[in-house]
Amino acid sequence: MLIQLESHPNHGATGRIRRENECRIITAAEAEFARHGYKGASIQKIAERAGLPKANIHYYFRSKLKLYAAVLAHILDMWDGLLGELDPAGDPAAEMEAYIRAKMRLTRQYPLASRIFGIEIMSGAPYLQEYFQDGYQDWFRERTAVFATWIARGEMDPVDPAHLIFLLWSSTQHYADFSCQISSALGRQGNELEQADYEQATETLLHVILKGCGLRKALD
Repeated sequence: MLIQLESHPNHGATGRIRRENECRIITAAEAEFARHGYKGASIQKIAERAGLPKANIHYYFRSKLKLYAAVLAHILDMWDGLLGELDPAGDPAAEMEAYIRAKMRLTRQYPLASRIFGIEIMSGAPYLQEYFQDGYQDWFRERTAVFATWIARGEMDPVDPAHLIFLLWSSTQHYADFSCQISSALGRQGNELEQADYEQATETLLHVILKGCGLRKALD
């Protein structure tokens, strides 16, 4: 992955403090970038959200672009890591169910991540062009090969693996990107989806997607 957090030695208390401050800054930056996008986000506002002096932001991340890159890296690591865990030797129903459940948990726990990524993509992905050009197609082909293996073994219906992945991404992230619309439609107070909503959504996605692939739910 090209967009990465810069590595620093993490030894003892100093390393712990660095990790804690970086997490505080990234969490604050996610809120600011999700609300205003990269161009509209302010380092001063991020510092205020993090409860740290502005100078500390520049100490850990030398520029707003470096901080934005760290936020995008955090998002991509979470999502790509999950897809990378699919095991071609495993049972496709169990593997896909575990992935969908995990992806929906991330959607609920980190809704801002999906919104930031959506803003970036709808803007033409100006800060992800290098990431998408260097090895991304090879990585994606490796992921589609997992589904192709299951199909070749006759363990699932012959659906297009690439478009199945797109469906998995879009259907799970929908509950973060459009939570306001969904919560309004469901009559939720404060426009906040409840845990039961995510659980019901997860079960619905599992039923529709697995059945559409000729699979049956494997986990309890």
